[in-house]
Amino acid sequence: MTPFSSRNIACLVALAVLPSGASALDAPAYDSAAQVAYMVDLSSGKVLYAREADREIAPASMAKMMTAHVAFRLIQQGRLKLDQKFTVRPETWQKWHGPAAGSTMFLSPNEQVSVENLLHGIVTLSGNDACVVLAEGIAGTEPAFVQMMNAEAKRMGLTHSRFGTSNGWPDEGVTKVTARDLATIAKMTIEQTPDLYRKFYATTAFTWGRTMGGTDITQANRNPILGKVAGADGLKTGHTEEAGYGFTGSAEQNGRRIIMVVAGLPTYNGRIEESVKFMDWGFRAWRSVPLFRKGARVETADVQGGNARSIALVAPQNLAVTLPAAASGDVKVSVVYEGPIKAPVAKGQEIAHLLVRTADGDVQTMPLVAASDVASVGVFGRLWNGFVSLFA
Repeated sequence: MTPFSSRNIACLVALAVLPSGASALDAPAYDSAAQVAYMVDLSSGKVLYAREADREIAPASMAKMMTAHVAFRLIQQGRLKLDQKFTVRPETWQKWHGPAAGSTMFLSPNEQVSVENLLHGIVTLSGNDACVVLAEGIAGTEPAFVQMMNAEAKRMGLTHSRFGTSNGWPDEGVTKVTARDLATIAKMTIEQTPDLYRKFYATTAFTWGRTMGGTDITQANRNPILGKVAGADGLKTGHTEEAGYGFTGSAEQNGRRIIMVVAGLPTYNGRIEESVKFMDWGFRAWRSVPLFRKGARVETADVQGGNARSIALVAPQNLAVTLPAAASGDVKVSVVYEGPIKAPVAKGQEIAHLLVRTADGDVQTMPLVAASDVASVGVFGRLWNGFVSLFA
């Protein structure tokens, strides 16, 4: 596909119609067995399915995605090291060991454990003990770490989610999330810390601790789609009596990534069946039509007060429109931004959006970023730019 050729017109530019053949069809039907279900295609931002997606629910261990996400961000910022070790406080061990404490990494009192191993204990084993030890090691106390979780939730725009513990343990209704917000946590983890996501979430099993007889304890990842859905590589299950069985999952096939959330399922096996069925439906019932490859120039935007009068808008990732598998049809494409864009602008900064309207009226919105830096200029530079624009 070639970039659009029309010039900027205020904030709406580059209106185009891209033919794809036949007429549109209604969205594919699906009836999830879950009380709460949500699915989004990251290549286009298209929501493929939503049932009670904004209902506040108890996440159970799916809350651990936020604990891991906060840790990933600290590692990325250089404020936390994978080989850094934290000590298991005897008080923490006392509270979080034994059958009544739920899923465990089988930590021991006064044991020193690396951040890397604690993250495997959280992501792969769903260890409640691992969460609290990591939280205390990072922030001093679990409540202090929970404040970090809620601050990160605010940064991410999770307006309907709040956290009261690091591990999602029942806390009299303090910890609540929505399926849409869980999908956002998954999306930001995948996109903002991709190397750490790949390192930890697709691990199929992890060994830590020993039995009374001295045998190593190996536990399998409870992710119900790993090894059952092609391209599955995350994320996290959850279960309590209050919440039922839930799962936030992701898979990528042929460059197309889907995130799904189900919650409120009544049985362990029911979660496996529904998760596999739901994700398979997302890939089979919908198709992705490529629009722009990562780095491709989509349009240009006017810049005000910079050392350049315009800037190229490029795709930050492969962009595509999502359509029902049996449908095609013309799509209308436009670029919108608040213009002119004021300098300074940083390369990679999100400054515009690609809007794709399908034949059924649905609009799929995708980010566009600056292709280069644009520095601010002083008053004489602005005067010169204004003079030049008179003759442009």
